[in-house]
Amino acid sequence: MPKLKLTLEYDGTDFVGWQVQPNGRTVQEELEKALRVLLGHDVRVVGAGRTDSGVHATGQVASFRAERSLPRSAYLEGLNGILPHDVAVVDVEEVPEAFCARRWASAKRYVYRISNRPVRSPLRRRTHWEIFRPLDVASMREAAAHFLGRHDFSAFRAADCTAPTTVRELFRLDVLQEDEEIRFVFEATAFLKQMVRNIVGTLVEVGLGKRPPDDPIRLLALRDRRLAGETAPAHGLTLERVWYNRFPRSDIVTE
Repeated sequence: MPKLKLTLEYDGTDFVGWQVQPNGRTVQEELEKALRVLLGHDVRVVGAGRTDSGVHATGQVASFRAERSLPRSAYLEGLNGILPHDVAVVDVEEVPEAFCARRWASAKRYVYRISNRPVRSPLRRRTHWEIFRPLDVASMREAAAHFLGRHDFSAFRAADCTAPTTVRELFRLDVLQEDEEIRFVFEATAFLKQMVRNIVGTLVEVGLGKRPPDDPIRLLALRDRRLAGETAPAHGLTLERVWYNRFPRSDIVTE
């Protein structure tokens, strides 16, 4: 039985997240339903990341086992013809039997987008956090540098995060500005639940002059979520890429 790896793009606005759950529509559920129609049998898929309600993806990865082989076009054309309009397969490849989209992931990139102009943007309302007051990008960049490296990110995880360790290594956090858009680019071996959104919320408070640029040093040391900034809205976040060969396997944290 072949093992397949799909790369997915989706608009997370109308989903309650990636993982199947009883309280709403999920990406995993829609993908499994479409695969059942295409393949004629039940399929259980594993995603590289369990994106939260409202979070988007351009590079989510899912793996599953099929009972029969199909040409690549069956997934790129046939499966996309079955999937709803807000989910699409953008790439497919056959992988080794042992491959698992989640456990084999060695690094991920998330991008958070802010629309920073004095009036609202109808075209960005589903993909950007709209902040109408000017943000001090230089101060946010200074603050962002303190998050780089290996730290205990307890102050930046969700209250219901169940990860067995809160230590993560963040090796990229860029604060980029182009006209009235600000992008925060995060790359790490793994992330805690809502870690990116909580860091962004804290950086925005720096940008608004509510915190000094060196405040992340204090927050990382104190490890208290109540002291950090608000959680940035989910709709500004996109899972853009998952790597499978970036680091030695011994360096990977799978949570």
